[in-house]
Amino acid sequence: MNKIYSALFSACILALSFSACGQVGDTQVKIIPSLDVERYMGTWYEIAKYPNWFQKKCVSNTKAVYSARVDGTLKVLNSCKTADGEVSEAEGTARQIGAKDSPKLEVRFAPVWLSFIPIVWGDYWVIDLDPQYQVAVVSDPRREYLWILSRTPQLDKKVYEDILSRIQAQQFDVRKLELSKQVVN
Repeated sequence: MNKIYSALFSACILALSFSACGQVGDTQVKIIPSLDVERYMGTWYEIAKYPNWFQKKCVSNTKAVYSARVDGTLKVLNSCKTADGEVSEAEGTARQIGAKDSPKLEVRFAPVWLSFIPIVWGDYWVIDLDPQYQVAVVSDPRREYLWILSRTPQLDKKVYEDILSRIQAQQFDVRKLELSKQVVN
């Protein structure tokens, strides 16, 4: 019986080794060199995203507004219009990870009293940003989430296509992107 368990254990280790080897070739998500948080603050309109569970009710006018808090963190106010015409809002907190110009942030929408639990913080990495801070792409190290954001509700087709090329080069599946609907009132 011990030989069977030993053989099964060895097979599992071997399978995990091959799985890990397959991942070595994958490129890591590349972030931008630096982020000026003051310039990043303000309103960002969602142009496209990977579908996710926490935005399922959003049908249009999805945006995020970033503003400074006195404690050095950022207030994040996400909003969208739902199918019944209501505006849904979620307020969260973002904090920079690492250096003062780090493009790696963490965001939390859970209550403050849960902020000590690491799992309530989600990675929010800026992976693409134009020099004028008008168009940004945000993701996480596992490529599970992806947002294309703009300072304006609409994005030029050529700019969008260029972004798609750059994120494809980072091994993102652009076929998963869902265009967001922005209704200008």
